[in-house]
Amino acid sequence: MSDYWPDSKTFWRNKRVVVTGGAGFLGTFVVDKLRERGVADVIVLRSQDYDLRQIEDIHALFHDVGAGILRPATIRYGASGRQSSAFHPSDLIIIHLAAHVGGIGANRAHPAEFFYDNLMMGVPLMHEAWQAGVGKFVALGTVCAYPKFTPVPFKEEDLWNGYPEETNAPYGLAKKMLLVQSQAYRQQYGFNSIFLLPVNLYGPGDNFDLESSHVIPALIRKCVEAKKRGDDHIVAWGDGSPTREFLYVEDAAEGILLATERYNDSQPVNLGSSFEIGIKDLLETIARLTGFEGNIVWDTSKPNGQPRRKLDVSKAEKFFGFRSKTTFEAGLKRTIEWYESTLEG
Repeated sequence: MSDYWPDSKTFWRNKRVVVTGGAGFLGTFVVDKLRERGVADVIVLRSQDYDLRQIEDIHALFHDVGAGILRPATIRYGASGRQSSAFHPSDLIIIHLAAHVGGIGANRAHPAEFFYDNLMMGVPLMHEAWQAGVGKFVALGTVCAYPKFTPVPFKEEDLWNGYPEETNAPYGLAKKMLLVQSQAYRQQYGFNSIFLLPVNLYGPGDNFDLESSHVIPALIRKCVEAKKRGDDHIVAWGDGSPTREFLYVEDAAEGILLATERYNDSQPVNLGSSFEIGIKDLLETIARLTGFEGNIVWDTSKPNGQPRRKLDVSKAEKFFGFRSKTTFEAGLKRTIEWYESTLEG
């Protein structure tokens, strides 16, 4: 460990942590890791109680967190029991994971919603966090913010050198505005916010809805269901030529918390695994691991999405010591096992 990095448990002592999207796919892993670190007060927001697209609900959130009075469905772990008078906003950390996300199909069908919801869940929240004197704000961006044609591996310096891939540009640009805001608020106000760029995530608990899921859960579901029905083929989008990098969700959660503990700058930092695989090879691997032995038919009338995605992850290791630990095949096996376990009932 670097000499200048704080001890993990010391850093989190007396901290109150709000995790937006904390009941979601990535959020559940972040919350688990916070609890492992002994964080005394973890607050997990649910959208039915605090709709972050509404400024009134953001105002209510900061009032309620400070007063220790939260709306009914909000989950609170290990509340310290301190009186609200002893709480100082500088002890509060917001990890903003809440997002409206989906695969290529969902992005094509709902571009306006993806733009508006993600912009309005993030920009006003960071502004109100600054006004409230919050100690640190951790914003999650997306690899979709990168230009469609970016030199591989993607370096953070190339983030502005072109327009994102068209099918997910509204989502990617909405999330990218948090980077602009983070840098502006640090420059003018000295506000401590950071911006992380995770690559595509996968793992247990992912969204397996074929209408809105990302590529790995969609292909796992197609293979598992085709095997159960005895189908002789499955249909996949595009031609299989694009490449992608994937990060196991538990590794991503660890990277986020290491950045929270150790990184204090508004320059964007990639979070990835540094492992690139073609979609064709990905599907063949999933078919092998699920036991599907039928044919694969590529529907070339459907879009491929961005041609290649692979991140330069050197800054994450340099700035806060993050390196992914889960091999891709091991992560896939765990994800498949989890999904199959949900079908057993």
